[in-house]
Amino acid sequence: MRKLTNVEMVLLQIIAEKEGISGYGINHIVKERAYREWADIGMTSIYVGLKKLENRKLVKFKIQTSKIGKGPMPKIFFLTEKGKEVLSTEVLLVLSASRERERVFDLGVAGIPLVASKKVKEALLERKKFLNEHLDKIHEKFRKDGGLQLPVHTRYVFKHPVYLIENELKFIDELIKEII
Repeated sequence: MRKLTNVEMVLLQIIAEKEGISGYGINHIVKERAYREWADIGMTSIYVGLKKLENRKLVKFKIQTSKIGKGPMPKIFFLTEKGKEVLSTEVLLVLSASRERERVFDLGVAGIPLVASKKVKEALLERKKFLNEHLDKIHEKFRKDGGLQLPVHTRYVFKHPVYLIENELKFIDELIKEII
């Protein structure tokens, strides 16, 4: 079961990558990497997410006292040991068990550098097993429901997830080759 929302996962990944970053800096990276578009992360959700992560003791912060100019002194965020553990566990979970159409898998891929490559490979192989089992269930359901005798629109309701899963399996094989 997931312990982080997509927003929290992105925040922890950015903080892990750019240890000692402000909320403003995080917002800049979210914009730069287009997380707003593909992971549904808005500016308000960044600051709300940071507060939740603070409350859960997954991040800590220091106030940057050297700031010049107007406005409050910025908080500079760092991962706690607990935050590192939760993030690592979450990356492996979404790599191994997210469905073929879940955006969170992309967040897991983005977090690969934060986890040992052996564990990443194990998680991806577990995902392949999961996807192959799901593919078998779709094929069996298609066969039981009439297979090629089904109306064209119904056949393609079955084919769409099959094509997605087959391509996902190819993607995983390619990814494993690259990271190992």
